[in-house]
Amino acid sequence: MSFAIFLIGLVLLVAGVAWGMVAVGIAPLYIGITCLIVLGIGIMSAVSRTRTKDVSS
Repeated sequence: MSFAIFLIGLVLLVAGVAWGMVAVGIAPLYIGITCLIVLGIGIMSAVSRTRTKDVSS
């Protein structure tokens, strides 16, 4: 899978989480913190899954 597909899915996930938190009535500060954490974890996992493997000689 490509990195772009992971990023599109990640943006949709973060948007859904943020929307749900707004609907519940959570403070915007906590919504922002949660979105940053989810983005960080998502980008790290996307990079680790889509990078090319190093060839050891």
